[in-house]
Amino acid sequence: MLELFTRYPRLADSLPWRPLGHWPTPVQQAEASFAGEACASLWLKRDDRCAAPYGGNKVRKLEFLLADALRHGHERVFTFGVAGSNHALATAVYAAALGLEARLLLTPQSNSSFVGRNLLLGRWAGAQHVHCPTEAAARSAARALELGGPGQASYRIPGGGSSPLGAVGFVNAGLELAAQVRAGLMPAPDVIYLALGTMGTAAGLALGLAAAGLPTRLQLVRVVRADIASPARFRALYHGAARLLHRADPRFPLRPLEPDLLEVRHEFIGPGYARFTPEAMAALREARTAFGVGLEGTYTGKAFAALLADLHAGRLAGQNVVFWNTYNGQPMPPAARALDYRELPSPFHRYFETPFQPLDPET
Repeated sequence: MLELFTRYPRLADSLPWRPLGHWPTPVQQAEASFAGEACASLWLKRDDRCAAPYGGNKVRKLEFLLADALRHGHERVFTFGVAGSNHALATAVYAAALGLEARLLLTPQSNSSFVGRNLLLGRWAGAQHVHCPTEAAARSAARALELGGPGQASYRIPGGGSSPLGAVGFVNAGLELAAQVRAGLMPAPDVIYLALGTMGTAAGLALGLAAAGLPTRLQLVRVVRADIASPARFRALYHGAARLLHRADPRFPLRPLEPDLLEVRHEFIGPGYARFTPEAMAALREARTAFGVGLEGTYTGKAFAALLADLHAGRLAGQNVVFWNTYNGQPMPPAARALDYRELPSPFHRYFETPFQPLDPET
């Protein structure tokens, strides 16, 4: 049972939800020698292994979004992303688990080993990959899929799963973390670091922490274009999720968004989305030392780089710090690795046939 439903039982009767992950995800303290006296304690929230065969933060959102598709009688869903989108892949995997067909509308991106890996995993999950040369082309394809024919219309899952309903998955995550604090599994966090993409994760977590009464600050490390991670969009997701939950159960509080508890960090994005930086690559090595986990260079590496910079600068002295691992930690199934990439539509072949970008951690 989700902590959200334990606290607000009426929500369990009214919200669409299908279990896909294993909750709560564990918390893990860093090796004692890692942080030293730079902070009071350093913890990892282990969403990386929240589900099999694919983990990461998208699972929490998809439990609500895919359930909503089923509630409305859809047999097909579609979503958006770049070619190597983790969100598109997670949608493919868990749509298939619930008997839904998934179509992925994917735009080009810089090449890296994870792009080909995610494309093969999506193929293994049975998704239909659609190459969209521009975002405008993806929007046009989406309109056609939403219209469909009689009984053929597909359910739209927004990019990153970031809608008020998708954000509810991370409202639960905030309440889940508060329950772990109450149970004595970890101290109340002063600050949480996480990557900021389409913002459903961060907005939902901010609302969940507020509902739990935890005055925890969020350090949100932007890894996408500024127009995608805009303050106005963050507010819309936060208040949209709050209103949705309050309508379903008036006991859920309409907490104001506290600007003093949010800081967006812009200085770690480097050349742009999915472009690796030396700081992020160094952070991958440090994360293995601290927690024994693998991160990646697009999202979590840049977020952990921000944490390390603050740690080394003395900004976290005396504070309890959490890094929220949003990356999948499950190994690639051998059957997916064995697939022939030429089964994918031809525009995707270049991700297997051209060199990876510099600093690729897997080359």
